[in-house]
Amino acid sequence: MVRTKTFLLIISLLGFLAVSAALIWQDLAVLTLFPLGFLGVYFALFETEKLFLSLAFLTPLSVNIEEYTQAFGLFVPTEPLLFGLMLWLSALQIKRAFLPLHIWKQPLIWAVIVYIAWLFVSALASSHPVVSLKFILARLWFIVPMLFFGSYFFQKRKNRFAFIWLFIIASVIVILYTLIHHSMYGFGEKEGHWVMSPFFKDHTIYGAIVALILPLAVGLYIYKKHHPLLQLTLISLITIILVGLVLSYTRAAWLSVFGSIGIAIILYYKISWKPIAAFGVLALLVVLYRWDNIQMELERNKYEHTTEAFDERLQSAANISTDASNLERINRWSCAIEMFKQRPIIGYGPGTYAFEYAPFQRPENLTIISTNFGDMGNAHSEYLGALAETGSIGLLTFLGLVFFIFYTGIQLYHRISPAYKEDRIFILTSIMALSTYFIHAFLNNYLDTDKAAVPIWGICAMWLVYEAELGPINGQSKVTD
Repeated sequence: MVRTKTFLLIISLLGFLAVSAALIWQDLAVLTLFPLGFLGVYFALFETEKLFLSLAFLTPLSVNIEEYTQAFGLFVPTEPLLFGLMLWLSALQIKRAFLPLHIWKQPLIWAVIVYIAWLFVSALASSHPVVSLKFILARLWFIVPMLFFGSYFFQKRKNRFAFIWLFIIASVIVILYTLIHHSMYGFGEKEGHWVMSPFFKDHTIYGAIVALILPLAVGLYIYKKHHPLLQLTLISLITIILVGLVLSYTRAAWLSVFGSIGIAIILYYKISWKPIAAFGVLALLVVLYRWDNIQMELERNKYEHTTEAFDERLQSAANISTDASNLERINRWSCAIEMFKQRPIIGYGPGTYAFEYAPFQRPENLTIISTNFGDMGNAHSEYLGALAETGSIGLLTFLGLVFFIFYTGIQLYHRISPAYKEDRIFILTSIMALSTYFIHAFLNNYLDTDKAAVPIWGICAMWLVYEAELGPINGQSKVTD
């Protein structure tokens, strides 16, 4: 059997090299992706577990071929691999079920199923049915392999940490590339918006992922006492990530990191949520009551995000008078709300915001970066995007999904015995990682990209496995070596 696998691998590699050489000779280098696909098929059939784990390394390094083909958006090689894994593993599951039965008892799984079901319902009345079906298909090839089948692959403890390590290392490679590229322009703020290309479209999604991996890297460092060389390596990785975060010029990412630290403090010191919730409600009432005064103060804020000082950059996040980025975000939010008013129950259909928002732009909200072509991002909010595209019920299903994601993680953290310090550290830092994204999601939306979807659903799958390992009475972790 081993000889057969080796023979097939050699034949596949030789075939790939031969076909690639022929295509390059004919100036059709882009078509080398097709023979590369045959390699993916081989590994899917004979090395499925390794192929699944390789997604962690390939995701930060994936490239959107839309930048080169001007045809359609597809992140390669990750999305074709995810689609293939979804079909292959689903066929295996139908033939002989191998998924752990416990996942079907998890509230998170049913929250996902309800969310996807409503996407299909909303798509039935979509203003662009084909767009909506493509959107749903993309969600499925992220969720099904990573969340559902991830709960099978992550039963091995070593696979969980291999996945995290691979994703961090690949992300740091991209950060180093970005920093080197950025240094050629003197680390200028304007250049900082695109120097991460072709791996990331712009600095906002780049900043979001850099923020997400920061708690994971810190978690690996404090997880246990490592060999001095490994400790030094982790310190170096964390330092590079911090530099990448600062030079991403992404204010939302910075704020999300601070928010995740606040959540970690609450969990670690077991601070009651009731006074925090009461304070939040009180603060909201004060804001509503004093909104006119608050708006006047915000309009006096003239800090631009192009300023060099870190504190002034953070203050510029509240500039709604002259900062074009903030004003355009408000424009997109206003459009989403107006779209919701037109179709409050079912929305315009999944993935349709970019095709529909233009007529809802008000002249007084237009900015120097406004566009009618949907080429400057989406609704700039995961939550308002869901509201506009899938209506009030769709937003509720998405909020329910987010709630059960954090409910699963937080309950897991509290249930694991303090005797299992390493597991608690991992769960706490992974909660922080996901909280950076869902805090950031108030200001941007990237769950339709592999960069965000793969780590988020992968971490959720790990949590489901940890849930299965918990003893029903003493809450002690039972871990597979």
